[in-house]
Amino acid sequence: MGNKKPIIELVGLGKEFQSKDNTVKALEDINLTIYEGEIFGIIGLSGAGKSTLVRCMNFLERPTKGTVLFDGKDLSSLRKEELLKARQSMGMIFQQFNLLMQRTALENICFPLEIAGVPKKEGLKRANELLELVGLTDKVNAYPAQLSGGQKQRVAIARALATNPSVILCDEATSALDPTTTRSILNLLKEINQKLGITVIIITHEMKVIEEVCNRVAIIDKSQIAEVGAMEEVFVRPKSKIAKQLIFSHDTHIESFVGEHKCRIIFDGRTSFEPVIANMVLECKTPVNILFADTKDIDGKAFGQMVIQLPNDELSRMRIYAYLNANQIPYEEVKDDVE
Repeated sequence: MGNKKPIIELVGLGKEFQSKDNTVKALEDINLTIYEGEIFGIIGLSGAGKSTLVRCMNFLERPTKGTVLFDGKDLSSLRKEELLKARQSMGMIFQQFNLLMQRTALENICFPLEIAGVPKKEGLKRANELLELVGLTDKVNAYPAQLSGGQKQRVAIARALATNPSVILCDEATSALDPTTTRSILNLLKEINQKLGITVIIITHEMKVIEEVCNRVAIIDKSQIAEVGAMEEVFVRPKSKIAKQLIFSHDTHIESFVGEHKCRIIFDGRTSFEPVIANMVLECKTPVNILFADTKDIDGKAFGQMVIQLPNDELSRMRIYAYLNANQIPYEEVKDDVE
């Protein structure tokens, strides 16, 4: 990262949990460097070790082996007060917001400042500024129960910023939110990163979240780092099996297609530039398999036919037929002998 300074370095990090009968390796030989001012994504499937990793970064979990350097300091060598100070430099946001239900939005943001011993008047001033930053000045006296999920997360972000941290750790911070709210929260994190220069570390299992805001990404699989790189690089040329699985996720990627029903679509002079099949698949949210195609483009018009295999699910087929009818696309159902 050129002349950028490392803010968090993990060297040979390992974490084991002892239970009565056995030892569970949650993390194994993690080596990772995160630089000042970047938005860094850590992605993996459930149970891959993401949350343990983020808790090791601020020593909420003490690693079993290896080193965590925060701003050049080895966290394991710090005295209790120094460790608390280092933790105040790392704000944290959670999936379930973790707000105090009996405190107003303003009081929730004041809470870490009270713990840090900031005088009350100063704390209130800071909390009001932060409410403005996250766009919630009208919710100063609202309790968490009166706020939407997105508003709660905005209060949580303001609370995480209260002690002027240099890093914000977001552990599945958008998992409980709908897509529109997720986008607005990610935009807010991006804005905080750009305006305040705060390093943002996003832990998630959703590729879309990483895609939206991260500069670099680490992919964690079975307690180990499978791949690290610039976001574009990992997205365009994923090297590890898990990266391919996450990027070409099974929501959009079909291994095999089962369907006995076939349909011949007839192109009788529609414009060649109209992506008929693509539009049908998008609108019906149903994949189809092209078995045979013989189409010609004559003066910008499409002529010919295409035989597609439809899914076995009746509702999906009905949607496709309704789409073809509504768009006046001639078709016929095909019995087994496809030419």
